[in-house]
Amino acid sequence: MRTLRVVCAAALLALVSPVAAHAQVEPGGWTSYSPSFTEQERGCGQISGLNFQLTCSTGSGDQRAERRYATYTSGTRQFEGSFRITSMTGTRISLKQTFNESAAGPFFMLAVERGGRLYRVGGDTIATGATVGTTVRVNTVHQVGSQHRTYINGSLKHTMSSPGGSFYDKFGTYRTDSGSGPIQATWSGVQFWRK
Repeated sequence: MRTLRVVCAAALLALVSPVAAHAQVEPGGWTSYSPSFTEQERGCGQISGLNFQLTCSTGSGDQRAERRYATYTSGTRQFEGSFRITSMTGTRISLKQTFNESAAGPFFMLAVERGGRLYRVGGDTIATGATVGTTVRVNTVHQVGSQHRTYINGSLKHTMSSPGGSFYDKFGTYRTDSGSGPIQATWSGVQFWRK
C-alpha cells in the first residue's frame, strides 16, 4: 500500500511540476534558448503582439509585418511556432523564413496560397489544410552547412541542403513577389532550441 502511495505521489508531482523545455521534433540533446528579435513593419504591414497583418491588396512594393530573430552561424537550430490565419482574401503570403544573411536573401520561405496550400517559394507543395481558422504547427530544423528540414504538425514534409554562413529566423506575414494581401495571422507557442 505504501508503495502504491509513493507511485501515486510521484505521478501527481510529475503532473504539477514544471517540465524542462524539450523539442517537439527530433528529440535528443536540445537546449532551449530565447534569441532577441526586432519587428519589421513596411508598407501596409501591422504588428500587435503576435498578430500580423497586411491590410492592403496591392501586388507591388514591400508589404511585410514580421519578427526577425538574432543571427546564428553554426550548429543546429530548431524553431517551433503555430500559426492560425484569421482572415485571408489575398494569396501567396510568406509566413516563415530562414534567411541567409551571407547571401543577402531568403534561403527558405514557407508561404500560403488562398485555399490553404503551403509551399516553398520557388519549390513544390509542402502541405495542405492551412485554411482560415485552422492552427498549423511549424518546426524547422537547420544544420548550418548541412541540411534544413521542415515539419508540419509534427510530420517531416520538406528537406533541402544548406550552405554554411549566417542565418536568422523570421515569421509573420510577408507579400511574396507573386502575392498580395490582405491577410491576418496569429502566431503562438514560439520556441527555439539549439545543439
